[in-house]
Amino acid sequence: MPRVKRGTISVKRRKNVLAKTKGFRHGRKSKETMARTAIRKAGQHSFQDRRKKKGVFRATWIIRMNAALTAHGESYSKFIKKLSDKKILLNRKMLSQIARDHTKAFERIVDQVK
Repeated sequence: MPRVKRGTISVKRRKNVLAKTKGFRHGRKSKETMARTAIRKAGQHSFQDRRKKKGVFRATWIIRMNAALTAHGESYSKFIKKLSDKKILLNRKMLSQIARDHTKAFERIVDQVK
């Protein structure tokens, strides 16, 4: 029987695993089992943080709007309530961008709500 040299696939697999953990610290970048664990954990964190990012952005928009509204003597919560009462359909992202970039337009919106 001819001699079969094995291991090309396993070497390739190991190389791919270690390539994904490039830049990690200590054994997580060089030892295969630790690298596999690190990849799995990193994947979990990235999945969770993609979800968390949406909440972080919403909080940022609210902070921006609250800062702009305080200058006009209005609180954020009362402003949002008045917006819904007047049936003005602008979401928080758009309102925060208007407050940041177009102060005159935001001022008109606040006056309209008051």
